[in-house]
Amino acid sequence: MTRALRRAGTLAAAAVLAAAGQVAAAQKVQFLQGEQVVGVTRPGGTVQTAVAALLKGPTAAERARGIRTQIPPRVPVLAITVADGVATVDLGSRFAVYAAADRLNARLSQLVLTVDAVPGVRAVRLRIEGGTPYGLFPGVDLTRPVTTAGIRAPDLPPPVNPGPGPGPAAPDVAALERRLADLGYLDAARADGVSDAATANAVIAFQKWQRLGRDGVAGPQTLAALQTAVRPTPRATGDAKRVEVLLDRQLALYVEDGQVVRVLHVSSGQSGFGTPTGTYRIQRKYTRDWSVPYSVWLPWAQYFVGGVAFHEAASVPVTPASHGCVRIPAGDARWLYDRTPVGTQVIVLGTSA
Repeated sequence: MTRALRRAGTLAAAAVLAAAGQVAAAQKVQFLQGEQVVGVTRPGGTVQTAVAALLKGPTAAERARGIRTQIPPRVPVLAITVADGVATVDLGSRFAVYAAADRLNARLSQLVLTVDAVPGVRAVRLRIEGGTPYGLFPGVDLTRPVTTAGIRAPDLPPPVNPGPGPGPAAPDVAALERRLADLGYLDAARADGVSDAATANAVIAFQKWQRLGRDGVAGPQTLAALQTAVRPTPRATGDAKRVEVLLDRQLALYVEDGQVVRVLHVSSGQSGFGTPTGTYRIQRKYTRDWSVPYSVWLPWAQYFVGGVAFHEAASVPVTPASHGCVRIPAGDARWLYDRTPVGTQVIVLGTSA
């Protein structure tokens, strides 16, 4: 058989398999990394293969890179049909098992973004045990097919009125803030003698470094430690300008020329969504980015591995609490954003001596 005949036979066979929906093509399946979805390549090219790969979850190697899923294990597929560009996916009730609203929306986002990427599909209709899950996924009308545009960023909300300013400065607070600023825990511009969130965050950062109780209150033990404390030193070796994230202490160190300039109180990924350790670089930055899976704005977002970023958050507890990102309090997130251009080295350490 000539090469031309063999090629013709191969193409004919491929056409038959394509007609049967059995071509071993490649498609993107959407999992989660940090606060965003991230596409991973899987074999297949149909809605059926895409959903099956999505429900199977990330591989062990992908999980080691911080890639996760919010979809519970062992979700059964009851039926899948495609008609007029709408893919109807009927799943078992495990898909809708109770979880916080952000996790439910993340599941829906993973499903819609995965299925919508299949050629010929323009919208996805979700069914649970054959019925419409009314009101289960907050803010999403599941009585009609969902498009990718339907789960993208909404218009920016109006600015929040900050309300009345803080009270007058107090001498003892001024001395505390000057000491915290001298040691690198407080932006010197915020050492105004006013006890506010910036003061409490700086105290928490100091308590974390000293391994004291993390309550943000400058009590006797904290004040005594401040008397003899010295500025922290870097925990790693790297570029002259870098950020070191210390997961055990829940701190970020901003380093310039071998010196720690600032120590920032942060909160990293919670159990099951841990921030991946390693050496990275800031890849992209946004003054305000939208988290598609978790339906929340991310101010001063700086992504350093996939969907994992530094970003401002309204809630920055003293323990790991995010979906993999590094949360930073208001004010400090902007401070870091202004000093770390794209390409800045980020070193994430699991332990710090």
